[in-house]
Amino acid sequence: MNKKELEAVIKQPANIRYEYFIKKVVDYEEVWGLYYDGWVTAQDEEGNTIIPFFPKEEFAEICAKNEWSECKAKPIDLEDFIDKWLTGMKNDGIKPSIFPTDDETTVINIDVILRDLESELENY
Repeated sequence: MNKKELEAVIKQPANIRYEYFIKKVVDYEEVWGLYYDGWVTAQDEEGNTIIPFFPKEEFAEICAKNEWSECKAKPIDLEDFIDKWLTGMKNDGIKPSIFPTDDETTVINIDVILRDLESELENY
């Protein structure tokens, strides 16, 4: 992915980045997170634990700065993401932040992500 495309995608509004996330993770059959001695987590405005997820390695790497500067982008198999991660997060009350940027974090309901991923997978 070239720098121009990378910057163009990052500048899109949250709903467009979410759609991009769904399509790309199904295309490549992997989701990306940040890892350093464990998976990166953050907190939303209400104090809920969130985990950021990205559609491609390059997007995760862009967020590996400040308090996450020692983190590395790490892939998660899409099947594991659907079957283990999202189910476990839902049971634990942890929320997914899908494709966050410096400017905004968008927390999406796990049932919505599951529905959208399953719908996109039907196209393959």
